[in-house]
Amino acid sequence: MSFLAIAESRYTTKKYNPNEKISEEKIEQLKEILRLSPSSINSQPWKFVFVSEETTKQKLASISYFNEPKINAASHLVVFYAIDDIPKFEEQIKQHLPEGAVGYYNQFLKPLSEAEIKAWFQHQVYLSLGFFLAACASLDIDSTPMEGINIEEYQKALPLDGYKPLFAVAIGYRDNDDANQPSIKPKSRLQPETVIQSIG
Repeated sequence: MSFLAIAESRYTTKKYNPNEKISEEKIEQLKEILRLSPSSINSQPWKFVFVSEETTKQKLASISYFNEPKINAASHLVVFYAIDDIPKFEEQIKQHLPEGAVGYYNQFLKPLSEAEIKAWFQHQVYLSLGFFLAACASLDIDSTPMEGINIEEYQKALPLDGYKPLFAVAIGYRDNDDANQPSIKPKSRLQPETVIQSIG
């Protein structure tokens, strides 16, 4: 399937089939795809937690507001974290990145405020989200990205030292009755001339 066809067919799933689970083989592919996600200067200021164990998934669902039914029925929940400890990040890039990348960070990012640096970390995690959603669609896996989670409660339920949860993605297979799928509810996007401009 072409990438354009994938873009035309993927959608945010509202209702999952609780009886259909993603194979371990596909989960391993998704993990590797996330590991390979792009980030500025190859900074990789993130962690990704895959949750399929039902008790933990249900606990996270209960602190996800209106997203609770989707998470409970989905095969897995993937929680995306941004690093939240600047010295920890600086040590990581010192160990793993070339001198030029570290120099870029020291010259252009380190002088910024703590809030601005952490916002930059979080922007990188959002890059991985787009990569992940496309990867799911390419593997015929349905997905639901969600910022509608209680960040503080997620941090208590799945604490990672030096990292902060940003959002989660439910993944699995749609229920045939899901009213949001394109075959029932056509995709709605702004016209090309509204969002795209060409120069030259």
